[in-house]
Amino acid sequence: MSIIPRVSFEFFPPKDIEASFRLWDTVQMLAPFQPGFVSVTYGAGGSTRALTHQAVTAIGRKAGLNVAAHLTCVAATREETLDIARAYHAAGVRDIVALRGDPPKGKSGFSPSNGGFASSVELIKALAQTGDFNLRVAAYPEVHPDSQGAERDLDWLKAKIDAGATSAITQFFFKADTFLRFRDRVLAAGIDFPIIPGIFPVENWAGVKAFAKRAGSLIPPVLDAAFSVAARDGREELLSLTHCTQLCDQLLSEGVEDLHFYTLNRPQLTRDTCLALGLKAKSTLQMVA
Repeated sequence: MSIIPRVSFEFFPPKDIEASFRLWDTVQMLAPFQPGFVSVTYGAGGSTRALTHQAVTAIGRKAGLNVAAHLTCVAATREETLDIARAYHAAGVRDIVALRGDPPKGKSGFSPSNGGFASSVELIKALAQTGDFNLRVAAYPEVHPDSQGAERDLDWLKAKIDAGATSAITQFFFKADTFLRFRDRVLAAGIDFPIIPGIFPVENWAGVKAFAKRAGSLIPPVLDAAFSVAARDGREELLSLTHCTQLCDQLLSEGVEDLHFYTLNRPQLTRDTCLALGLKAKSTLQMVA
């Protein structure tokens, strides 16, 4: 394998002191791979929202990384959401991952907050009008769980681009062909737009299966069976690294140049995959004043 990919990583904000240490350990382990950006997921609730902002600003200032802050349409008015964006800009953030967001706990479907953005397209358009941000969005190789079909998904992706999006990150998937077929459909639809495949290293297969069910990502039966056998034989870690590395390698062999890793703040497998792909950890992360 000769292609060395550009990488980026997703973190999530801490909910307590212990999680704060785990987040910083994750940043320290992965920052030496010099990611093009790192994204931080969004907590919509009051206290969680504050922790998200603190995590975004700390990673940017102390680790010197380009942070893309997630921003959603959930549990806020339009003005409250734009206030959050303005606070990010004041803190030096120039990248935002603009999303509709998942329904709050206890609700079966998304409905706009009173006075809030009704869709990711509305949010993207409002953020684009500020001229302050590079706007990344989501794309779905296996169709968004709430979508009316693959063609409607492509229409929605076009609408995001027309609203001002500059690149997309996909939902995770388990087979390279899933992304490659999606890329073909995107090109056939006349969409010439950077789309980065999202990679989910399998730290815990049962947990990943639960995520996949919620996200609409199809689980190949052969992979499910392989993890069952690996769990029985105590070889889950080896299988996880092999599967993740092979998935990335197949994508790179088909011309993919960028990979975005969903870390869940568990960095070991992501680190090992990066090393297996030929990336070099440049230096130990230094705190930036």
